Amino acid sequence: MHTAADEYRLAKFHFESKAFADAARMLEGVLAEEPANLSVRMLLARSYYHSAQLSRAEAELRRILDADPAEDYARLMLGRTLERQGRAEEARPHLRLAAAMTGGEL
Repeated sequence: MHTAADEYRLAKFHFESKAFADAARMLEGVLAEEPANLSVRMLLARSYYHSAQLSRAEAELRRILDADPAEDYARLMLGRTLERQGRAEEARPHLRLAAAMTGGEL
C-alpha cells in the first residue's frame, strides 16, 4: 500500500519526466488526503499548467493565494496562466505584483 508521501514522490518523478497529466492525476489523490498541503497544491497547479489544463491550474493557484497571498511563485504562475488563456489584462496586476515581490522584471 502506498502512502501519500510515496504517491507524492512518484508524482514528482512523473512531473520531472514531463508526464504532467499523469502527475496531476496522482497529485489529485494526494491532495484529497492532505488538502492543506500547499506544496502538493503547487505541484498540482504546475502539472495542470504544463498539461494545458489551464482552468484547473487557475483554480489551484487561486486557492494557494487565498491561503498564502505572499506566495510569489503562485502569483507569477497565475499571471502566466491567465496570459495563456488570452486574459492579458487580468494577468497584468498579478505579474506586476510577482515582479515587485521578487525584485524581478516582467
